[in-house]
Amino acid sequence: MKKEVIQKIITGAFVFVVIGSLVGSLIYFFPRGGGGVPNEVKKAMEYINEMIKGQGQSASLISWAEEGGLYKIDFKIGDNQYQSFVTKDGKYLFPYALDLTKKIEQKTEEKETQTSQVEKRERPDVKLFVMSYCPFGLQMEKALLPVWQLLKDKADIGIYFVDYIMHGKKEMEENLRQYCIQKEDKEKYLAYLGCFVKDGNTENCLKEAGIDQEKLNSCQSATDKEFKISESFSETGYPPFNIHKDLNEKYGVRGSPTLVINDTVLNVERSPEKVKQAICNAFLNPPDECNQKLPEETTSPGFGMATSSSSSGKCQ
Repeated sequence: MKKEVIQKIITGAFVFVVIGSLVGSLIYFFPRGGGGVPNEVKKAMEYINEMIKGQGQSASLISWAEEGGLYKIDFKIGDNQYQSFVTKDGKYLFPYALDLTKKIEQKTEEKETQTSQVEKRERPDVKLFVMSYCPFGLQMEKALLPVWQLLKDKADIGIYFVDYIMHGKKEMEENLRQYCIQKEDKEKYLAYLGCFVKDGNTENCLKEAGIDQEKLNSCQSATDKEFKISESFSETGYPPFNIHKDLNEKYGVRGSPTLVINDTVLNVERSPEKVKQAICNAFLNPPDECNQKLPEETTSPGFGMATSSSSSGKCQ
């Protein structure tokens, strides 16, 4: 699955948060070539763990090396491995290095349409494509939830899934779980998702939402078999998750989150008020609920309800 260079430059925090679930204790390994881990590298790892604090896994250093006047570090979070670069004074951490000697391959992409260009309908259709453990997807879900609660009787709103996995087997299982809750217990899905985005405690959230576990298990088993999800899963690369593959292709979904309103992909600030405005702008005749003010604060990527000034970033 391609990761566009330009996207990596724009979303500098990509390497920290694209990782899904995170934190815990740091484990330092001694590097290839011998010698102890430089303090600057340790400082960088501590900073990464602080950035991803509160998520539930550990970040561990695999190796380090001097390269181009920088320290190159390889580290692992959960099942995924990443690479970053640290200045030798320990002041700056770069999530991506560009080789300036290489020729740039020019690529053109369609820009996401602005809300003013969305077709208006009596009952808007809202699809949010996510990966269940993508921090940026979780951030958009937290923005959507109050709007969904407000407009659930006025618009068709739902969570859909990107057609590949980035955050390990737990994401495959959670995507499948959420798909089936929406299918079998749609009225309870909002309660489940509202609980899940806080701390990712699936067992507690199933109980809190009152999900019928037997019905859920039956749906998950049948869906897994139909789409060959477990059969196609691999711990490496980007294994497919094809439940919504047709819709991914229709809308050109390239990562999590991708918001589609009335068949148009939009780039919307991740606050409840801005998401509400985007959906309300898609009504032919906006209902009275659209006059209700929702919070304008943006929550942070990942689990938890802390606020953030960032409203960008994508798992892709």
